[in-house]
Amino acid sequence: MDSTGSDWNKGNTGMLAASWAPLSPAERAVAIEVLTHGPVSRSEIARKLNLSAGSLTRLTKPLIESGLLVEDPPPPPAFSPPPSPPSPPDPLSPSPAARQGRPSQPLDVVADSRFFAGFKITEDTVYGVVTNLRSDVVAARSRSLRTREPVDVADLLHTMTTDFAVEFPRLAGIGVGIGGHVIGPDRVVTSPFLGWEGAPFADLLEQRTDLPVVVENDVAALVESEAWFGAGRGLDRFAVLTIGAGVGYGLVIGGRLVRSGDDGRGIGRRWIVNPQGPLTPDGDRGSAVSLLSIPSIRYQVAAATGRDHTYDEILTLAAAGDPLAARVIDEAARALGTVVAQIANFAMPEKILLAGEGVGLVEVANPAIDEAIAANRHPLAEPVALETKISDFNDWARGAAVLAIQILVLGRPKTSQ
Repeated sequence: MDSTGSDWNKGNTGMLAASWAPLSPAERAVAIEVLTHGPVSRSEIARKLNLSAGSLTRLTKPLIESGLLVEDPPPPPAFSPPPSPPSPPDPLSPSPAARQGRPSQPLDVVADSRFFAGFKITEDTVYGVVTNLRSDVVAARSRSLRTREPVDVADLLHTMTTDFAVEFPRLAGIGVGIGGHVIGPDRVVTSPFLGWEGAPFADLLEQRTDLPVVVENDVAALVESEAWFGAGRGLDRFAVLTIGAGVGYGLVIGGRLVRSGDDGRGIGRRWIVNPQGPLTPDGDRGSAVSLLSIPSIRYQVAAATGRDHTYDEILTLAAAGDPLAARVIDEAARALGTVVAQIANFAMPEKILLAGEGVGLVEVANPAIDEAIAANRHPLAEPVALETKISDFNDWARGAAVLAIQILVLGRPKTSQ
């Protein structure tokens, strides 16, 4: 058993600690710094956490003795030409060994000491991944849903988890990302994609797997993943805008995701960008969803042509100069630039990440996006630090796995039942 925790998990998945406990707040801060940025030097940790060298040594000693942290061996010396013949020793100078002192060894975590299962549930498919403690994906699988009943979905995730555990017996937790409104990590209150209302999905899955389970809105999970291990790592203010089946938004301030009672309620449907914009079945006229989501873009093209096209086909047509596709994509691009500018104006993040299956729009219509950003920002405003990441469903599942990593590191949230 890991000396930092308890033996809640036995059987096929081995015997692991439920959390990094008991750790003092200062010890936990050091461990998280190494987890999210390691391998990292002691001097860098001390600088970031405002610790003296003596305090850091005191804090890291029990973490190293418990096996939570390890010291990386120093890198081999670079090649250098043979030294010149030594000068006669000066009896008043310190010896070379005294001048050199103890070599600094970076601190790190053992990434493969724990593994985590992450699942993204869509209307018809479950995408599952396994990550290590650093959130690196080491396995991925998908299974079709036979029904959307919570009990049946929990059975399917149990089967997938059991399959994962054969190859990765040290599974330490499960994270699940769902498009919908979630109260705490335990209860899905509303999921229009799945037709769920008040389903206690975390409890259902925990009963089947004997592993800690956290359920979260999929956008929130992706934001947490990027804040800890991705584009937002180390930033104080960081925003994520996702484009895909819908439009999602998340904001990190002070390293923490800003929470709201509106999380997962689909605010993009009423985020009006252009009151004269298109009216689609999925959102109000000219809303972010009506202009940007993949179903809405496909709907606009199909309504005008009488033919159904995939999103990629529409992007290809627009890039080739097809008038109708180009008009729809140009309007979407200007809407995207307007939304980015609004986020930059009001949230003032250090970086905005565009993620999701729909950000291929940026490559096709980037000039229109830039024009809209400029038109909606002060002429002397600093350029928006914008990063794009085309996310597939495995990326969303990885985000859910990061939720399970956070449960191990931080423990259960106080809102958990």
